[in-house]
Amino acid sequence: MTAVDHLFRQGLSAVLAGAAVGLLLGCSGGVGAADASSGAPGPVSTVTGPATTPAEPSRDTSPAPPTPRETGPGSRAAASLSIPAIRVEDLRVVPYEGTTDDREGTRIQNRGVGASPYGSRGGVGPGEVGNYLVTAHRLSAGGPLRDLPSLDEGDPVRVTSGGTVHEYVITGTRETSFRSERSLAEQRAAVPGFPARRPTQAMITISTCATPEDDAAGNHWRDDLGNPEHRIDKIGVLVR
Repeated sequence: MTAVDHLFRQGLSAVLAGAAVGLLLGCSGGVGAADASSGAPGPVSTVTGPATTPAEPSRDTSPAPPTPRETGPGSRAAASLSIPAIRVEDLRVVPYEGTTDDREGTRIQNRGVGASPYGSRGGVGPGEVGNYLVTAHRLSAGGPLRDLPSLDEGDPVRVTSGGTVHEYVITGTRETSFRSERSLAEQRAAVPGFPARRPTQAMITISTCATPEDDAAGNHWRDDLGNPEHRIDKIGVLVR
C-alpha cells in the first residue's frame, strides 16, 4: 500500500466517524445548528396521567337573602310595627336621636307608641345593616307590648316605613339589666349581644320592661324615670 493510499483511507475513516456522531446526537433529542438558527421549536415535554373533568360550579337553589340597606335617612323616618302573634297591629314607632329608654325615649313611650333610637349611641332604621331598636311600654300607656314575652322563635315581625314592608323573624330572647353598663352595651350593639362584632345583616331588637318578673323576684329597684332593672328583648333578623 502506497503512502497516498494510506492517507486516503485515514481521511475516509474520519469522515465516516463524524457522520456516525451526527446520527447519535440526532436521536438524543439535541438541537442541531440548523434548528438553533432558524428558531424552530424543539421537542415539547408532556406529562401524562389520568384525564380529569373540571367540576361544575355548585348551584345554590335556595332563595337569595335580602339585601339590607346601609344606614341612611331611614333611621329618621317614622314606621309602624305589626306582630301578628301577639296582636300588635300598626304600632307607630317614632325615631329619636339617643339611647334605648333614655329620657326622650321614655317620653315618647309614655304617649302609647314605640320609640326607636338612632345615632352614634343608638341603632339604625328599618331594613338597614345593624340593629333596629324598638322599645314600648308593657304595662302603662296602654301596654302595647304587654304580650311581648310570649313571642316565640320563628314568629314574624313586620315594619313598614316609606311604603316598604320589612319582614323580620324572631331568632332569640335576651335580658338586659339597666344596672349593668356591659348589659346595656350588648343590647344596643350593632349585633345584639356582641358589642365588638361588625354587623353584616339587618337585625331588630324589640324591648319592653320586665316589671312583673322583677317584682315577683322581690326586685323593686327603679331608675329616675321609673324603669325597672330588667328588660325583655326579642331579637330578629331580616328575611325579606
